[in-house]
Amino acid sequence: MTVLILTCKQDVTADMVVAELHERGVPLVRLDPADLPGEAALSAEYVRGDFYGHLTVGGRLLSMSALRSIWVRRPGEPAAHAPDPSAWLTAEAGQALYGTLYSTGARWMNHPCAAAQARCKPWQLHAAHRCGFAVPPTLITTFPRIARQFAIQYRDIVVKSATGPPRGDEPTTLPTTRIGPDTDFAAVTAGPTLLQQYIPKRADIRLTSVGGRLFAARKASTPGQVDGRYDTTGHAWEPTAIPDRITRAVRDYTSLAGLAYSAFDFAEDTEGTWWFLESNQGGQFGFIELHTEQPIAESVASWLAGTAP
Repeated sequence: MTVLILTCKQDVTADMVVAELHERGVPLVRLDPADLPGEAALSAEYVRGDFYGHLTVGGRLLSMSALRSIWVRRPGEPAAHAPDPSAWLTAEAGQALYGTLYSTGARWMNHPCAAAQARCKPWQLHAAHRCGFAVPPTLITTFPRIARQFAIQYRDIVVKSATGPPRGDEPTTLPTTRIGPDTDFAAVTAGPTLLQQYIPKRADIRLTSVGGRLFAARKASTPGQVDGRYDTTGHAWEPTAIPDRITRAVRDYTSLAGLAYSAFDFAEDTEGTWWFLESNQGGQFGFIELHTEQPIAESVASWLAGTAP
């Protein structure tokens, strides 16, 4: 049985898991959907209730009936590398590839339908409340008056993007920014704006969930720090214990979301409370493993190989 990894060629995090799978002797195929059609080819047949599918990648022929698991890591846009790319061809290639993969019995990390829902920040906030996380008061609005009322009520707030850091070279980005009640909110009519109460924190927490196994790392913050992804604190990531209530909430959340993998970001306040900021269903873990030596890549490989608990 074979593991299929959907990712781009330049993905160091995927390389770490590939190395673990090779060490275990687990067959794998690595495919960038951007190479279909072109370097990759596909065929699927539906006849009298039977399904037969095949992929060719780098000269290797893979029967879809032999798929053990599928890891959606960092895939390119289907047909992006085609000689004559177009929106139509991307749609056609995406339908063909993912539609046939949905027809298999392989298990997913993560299924694209579950991942699409899990990427939506409003849904994340709702699910986090349901699962028992501490969540900062948050508002998403295009009404200036409501934004102003929120700012007056909570005084110290941040404005940030609902979609997270940009993936490409978008000309406009919205870094997480700390603002006060005297801000002019007239511009929120231009697009939905996410406002959230600022949490004075003493540390950033990154918790990685892999098939039920949890790995948490902590990095001390500087006073007044807003976004730990971009601030240089001088502190390193270190392994940290996970409170029982966080363990329960994470497992409830991943079960509700249908996620085999997710990376959670928390702000730890001065009293030690972990405040939920987001859950990234495709979040990076390589930098955490390099700093803490936690066996996250090994855990991903175990799950993909079918030996995870």
